[in-house]
Amino acid sequence: MNVFLTLVQKDWIEAWRDKKWIWLPVVISLLAISQPISQYYMPQILDMAGNLPEGTVIEIPVPTGGEVLAGTLGQLGIIGTAIFVLSVMGSIAHERNSGALSLVMVRPVQAFQYIISKWVSNAIILLFSFVVGYSLSYYYTNLLFERVEIKAFLGSLFIYSLWILFVLTITLLTGTLLKNVGGIAGVSVVVLAVLSLGSSLFPKYMEWSPANAQSQASEYLLTGGIWGDSLTLMIIASLMLLIGLFLFTVYSFKRYERY
Repeated sequence: MNVFLTLVQKDWIEAWRDKKWIWLPVVISLLAISQPISQYYMPQILDMAGNLPEGTVIEIPVPTGGEVLAGTLGQLGIIGTAIFVLSVMGSIAHERNSGALSLVMVRPVQAFQYIISKWVSNAIILLFSFVVGYSLSYYYTNLLFERVEIKAFLGSLFIYSLWILFVLTITLLTGTLLKNVGGIAGVSVVVLAVLSLGSSLFPKYMEWSPANAQSQASEYLLTGGIWGDSLTLMIIASLMLLIGLFLFTVYSFKRYERY
């Protein structure tokens, strides 16, 4: 346990030096709050854009609070996923390429301890950033539109967090297979994009996919917190995939001939 805590502390110190504790929550927050604010001021934005006949009245249906928060998750769907991948892609590769990994592994550190410390330290940073950004979006949604039940908010937060953890796990796994940081990011994004595309094209056969986390979280918001059977299937499958991918990541890391 002492080894694990020491490794996690080391990663958090490095994240602080790299300003990840600052820039990641800020970027995710700006991305998240842009949805309720832009939707609220959309009529004024269109009016200021000009090129409209004089006397034109712009009337846009006022979205519900659930629709606004669902839009926030949509904002985080593509751009947010890419940001999460970019923030994690060098976790193992940088230490491996710089030789720091060799200094760590010559000590009494097991592969499982090293990988789980990377997973936990990055998971806390990513989820912290998401919670901060999503909570700000929730605040502005309640302020500018209508109040969303706290149950629906927390449920959607939990559901979408599974996708973030899946993104993290895929990126760490790729980091044990490749040395090049750009290759890690590229392969991770492609794998996640293919999974998302498959879930969109074959929804009937891909109900289990973690890529459905966004749509399931949005549906949970729009229905006011109704828990469907497909949501249960997705959560169970996602947890099993996370465990399986994590164990494969440890196995892949153990296969290094040298660190």
